[in-house]
Amino acid sequence: MREDFLLLNPGPVPVTREVREAMSEPMVSHRSAAFEAVYERAQTHLDYVFEHSTPDGASTSAGGTSLILNGTATMGMEAAVANLTDRHSEVVSVVNGKFGRRFARIADRHGDATQVAFDWGESVDLDAVADAVTDETEVVTMVHNETSTGVLNPVEAVGEIAAEHDARYVVDGVTSIGGDEFRIDDWHVDVAVTDGQKALAAPPGVSALYVADDAKPHVDGEKAPFYEDLDWHLRKADSHQTPFTSAVPLFRGLAEATADIHEEGMPDRIARHRRQSEAFREAFWAMGLESFPDLNEHAEFSNTLTAIRLPEGARGDDAPAFFDAVEARGVSISGGQAHLGGDIFRVSNMGGLSSEQILRGIRTIGEAFREVGVDADTEAALDAARECLR
Repeated sequence: MREDFLLLNPGPVPVTREVREAMSEPMVSHRSAAFEAVYERAQTHLDYVFEHSTPDGASTSAGGTSLILNGTATMGMEAAVANLTDRHSEVVSVVNGKFGRRFARIADRHGDATQVAFDWGESVDLDAVADAVTDETEVVTMVHNETSTGVLNPVEAVGEIAAEHDARYVVDGVTSIGGDEFRIDDWHVDVAVTDGQKALAAPPGVSALYVADDAKPHVDGEKAPFYEDLDWHLRKADSHQTPFTSAVPLFRGLAEATADIHEEGMPDRIARHRRQSEAFREAFWAMGLESFPDLNEHAEFSNTLTAIRLPEGARGDDAPAFFDAVEARGVSISGGQAHLGGDIFRVSNMGGLSSEQILRGIRTIGEAFREVGVDADTEAALDAARECLR
């Protein structure tokens, strides 16, 4: 692979040289003081990310605990649901994309799940959610940033509905936390889930949960799978440990990546991601392309992932040639998932991308379109993007 290959797919995202070097340090025992220092460092910076993801850096949590898991965010999603439910627990899952559906499938394995479902790419109808959540509902699940469609969902409004019925609220912030605004207490979030390989710009294979203090009495590890017992994880976290063997190199990479976030500061990081996502949207609109998601007054475009409809000449059976032309230029983007394959493409601006890398991605996509016969005005796209990136 060429040295300057650019990952613009929605995870794994590029990691820094310092993160790679941290992962290559000599191995230590996961029960050593050296590892405990790594866990403590990562946990301290994760606390900052979870609690201060606001445009002004203000804290949004009265208290909670960051946990690091030896697995990707799907493990975190399951751990959250499984520790708060049993087979008779009523769970309401809001679904308008692949990862909302994944949350619903997890909920169905561990509780009595009801889906409030919308077509992928459609915005959430809050009235439908309010009709589904009752005083019998124990858990509500929702995806904040739906990576499959590029929709930023109304987590705050659904959180208010959950709080009115005293339901625990579990939110997938996998592609928003570390790159966009996220408010624990203001949005009534009990458990937030994120992933190392997304906006945290860490290696794949580790994820993180934030368990708010008010949610801890509702956690029952005896109900959960043995490996995902959050009672056990919370107890071990007090001594900067995990219950089982930790992936030491990955924890080191996560500690380095989250330290970088703390150094940049969440206000600046949020502002940068918002500029870059706007640059992608304005550039693709200047090419004459259309955004995929259908927004209502409660939804917004994602600030970390842009989903665009493929034009005629690069859609359906013609899509592979377009994606091949992008990759041949040393850039990786993603197509649509499941039934959206061949209909859309998706580009990520998660992590530590520079303005130059954003512009390179736009130029590459424009050139790839022209190669397959699509009339795309690349220069107009670059001009529009530069205006946003100033």
